[in-house]
Amino acid sequence: MKIYDSILKTCPLFVHIEAEELENMLQCLNTKVRKISKNQAIFMEGDPADFVGIVLKGAVQITRQDYYGNRSIVATVGEGELFGETFACAGVEKMPVSVHATVDSEVMLINCKKILKTCRNACPFHRILVENLLSIVARKNLYLNQKMEILAKRSTKEKLMAYLLQEARRQGKDAFVIPYDRQGLADYLGVERSAMSAEISKMRKEGILECHRSYFRLIEKH
Repeated sequence: MKIYDSILKTCPLFVHIEAEELENMLQCLNTKVRKISKNQAIFMEGDPADFVGIVLKGAVQITRQDYYGNRSIVATVGEGELFGETFACAGVEKMPVSVHATVDSEVMLINCKKILKTCRNACPFHRILVENLLSIVARKNLYLNQKMEILAKRSTKEKLMAYLLQEARRQGKDAFVIPYDRQGLADYLGVERSAMSAEISKMRKEGILECHRSYFRLIEKH
């Protein structure tokens, strides 16, 4: 597992875990590492919601599909970040979402029970893991609240601007790269791609936005 040490040290689940403890801890948790090809599913809707996943390499998307087959992107998860923890901790029996790799990726899977229940060796790091997991779930709830604020906007332009402003604040600059292509952004915002592209074109003509593919820059009008 040492080849993943640099990524695992950035993972919020392992905050305050000493580097020398990490290897023993991963063995105690009975972690599994999987290589996932681009577009391959890690979890499908309806699968058991038992595992917490960590992206070691690449990126994954969490998606939901409605009755009519329309896809909605819930979130994109990058290296060192977690997925599936909210459902596993909530005791949900089946995954209400699907998780796919957006590029060739490697993920670590941990059965959530291994984190929440103290093992027979009473390893001291379990308490730290539970505290870290609680903090992660709380931050994810804040993220979902922010997304709900976006989706509550009435027009495509309002949703787009709300998202871009959130990203600018999150990244701390007015020029930034988002983790979506045009179709992915439309799926995340829950809007039609053509309508969104039309609004982007209008905003560029108005001089309030510059963009190229996934790069955006918000321009303050004087």
